[in-house]
Amino acid sequence: MHFFDYELPEHLIAQRPAARRDEARLLVVHVGAGTLEHRVFRELPSLLRAGDLVVRNDTRVTPARLVGTRVATAGQWEGLFLRDAGGLWELLAKTRGYPELGEAFATASGLTLKLVGRTPERHWLMTPDLPGAAAELLAAHGTVPLPPYIRKGRAEAADSERYQTVYARHPGSVAAPTAGLHFTPEVFAELQARGIGTASVTLHVGLGTFASVKAEDPTKHAIHAEWCEVSRETADAVRATELDGGRVVAVGTTTARTLETAAASGRVQPSVGESSLFIHPPYRFRAVDVLLTNFHLPRTTLLLLVQSLSGSELLRHAYAEAVREEYRFFSYGDAMLVLP
Repeated sequence: MHFFDYELPEHLIAQRPAARRDEARLLVVHVGAGTLEHRVFRELPSLLRAGDLVVRNDTRVTPARLVGTRVATAGQWEGLFLRDAGGLWELLAKTRGYPELGEAFATASGLTLKLVGRTPERHWLMTPDLPGAAAELLAAHGTVPLPPYIRKGRAEAADSERYQTVYARHPGSVAAPTAGLHFTPEVFAELQARGIGTASVTLHVGLGTFASVKAEDPTKHAIHAEWCEVSRETADAVRATELDGGRVVAVGTTTARTLETAAASGRVQPSVGESSLFIHPPYRFRAVDVLLTNFHLPRTTLLLLVQSLSGSELLRHAYAEAVREEYRFFSYGDAMLVLP
């Protein structure tokens, strides 16, 4: 039986990050021994070994949330930018009523978008009235798209920095790869001092990451696709680590999914493109040995991925322990390290 659902007291959903990134708590799951250990994130380097390789997702969260008014009625409107198809923006949007094609929607900062169509999923297709690349326009007119369980999605000034990893490089995500939020330059320096390497992949996190699974058999869920890339440099680093007897440590489920996609042939190869890989028990990992991850929402594919490495009963026990010890959950919450 998969560990798929659990009860979570609302006060354990973190509304703000830890005062310092690496002060988050870290629940260590020792799979071989079947035991749990309570640590602090800054102790991560001491829990790994010389010769290990920490692989992180260097995607950057796009300021994709747009808020404004419906020009015709002055009613409130908000949208979440999903992608740009040659100047045609696809958004998840909401307002009162059912707007007609051709209607305009304006932000307080001076950007106006016209509704020109809808996708089969009922996403809005819109055109901006200002010239420039989507990334530039969103940087000027958008805000951080916090998940709805954090202050109902309302960002504060500090979120522009804290809802972003310190190593974020490539814009394209609508949500942060949250396991990476705990890293600091000091933690990376300590990893290096202990002979632990680092490498990067890119996966742009899409909305499907948070989609709850409604199928009675969760393995029948239609998994979402996300764009990801593994460079030759990273593929070579992973293979060298394996040959030298080190372990590959995936920072987050997004990194794990990217590496396993690139290892479809049996070992990690350079790759780029969409991944629809659905990792659920039983699954044999080809690239990932250790997983660093946050605590995930109930009834999501992310829980299934983690238990593919940890085992269902041990993960159930770990989550029950985290609730009992009042760990902080979800995006701004604490972390878990799954060790062999």
